[in-house]
Amino acid sequence: MPKPRQTLRRKNMVMDQGKLDAAKAALGVLSETAAVDAALDLVVFRSEVFRGLDELAAAGGLAKSEPRRRTG
Repeated sequence: MPKPRQTLRRKNMVMDQGKLDAAKAALGVLSETAAVDAALDLVVFRSEVFRGLDELAAAGGLAKSEPRRRTG
């Protein structure tokens, strides 16, 4: 699926500073804007994964297989 064109708009929000600092650290970004952008990317990605899993389940899911044991 092609990535949609970006439309950047300025937003002013009131946020929990602790959550924002934790998001910056977890995402490894330096700015608060980058943290919010990366977090939104993760939310969109999660939605795409769940949609794919729903489609997989509707198609019958995955066949069960026996776990392979390593020898040696």
